[in-house]
Amino acid sequence: MRRIVLDTNCLLQALPTNSPYHKIWSGVLCGEISLCVNTDILIEYEEILAQKTTKEIAHNVVEAIARLHTTEFQETYIHFGLIEQDVDDNKFVDCAVAADAEYIVTNDAHFNVLKQIDWPKVCILTIGEFTAHL
Repeated sequence: MRRIVLDTNCLLQALPTNSPYHKIWSGVLCGEISLCVNTDILIEYEEILAQKTTKEIAHNVVEAIARLHTTEFQETYIHFGLIEQDVDDNKFVDCAVAADAEYIVTNDAHFNVLKQIDWPKVCILTIGEFTAHL
């Protein structure tokens, strides 16, 4: 099973059934992909999904994630502060490190700074790269 942290922008792209990235969401629902999350990530998912879709859809998606037996809830006690351009993105990095996730899947260029950091090592894939691995 793949263990990933999924950035909000990629979750949005993976949800529509006609999306070329929908197999990520399908993989999450069927237990092939384990999402590593924390409370802050789930809150952001719900806020952004509510803005882009409806409150009901946002609630249902977050509820589905929270109820899946493959979802890994990971508290983060160390905050590395590795992304300075958008400090709000650090919650994804901290969760990935704490959960020892295989990848952070994101299309956000702010995460590229992680490619130059030796420790903690966090692997970044775009949604297209990750989909190609499936």
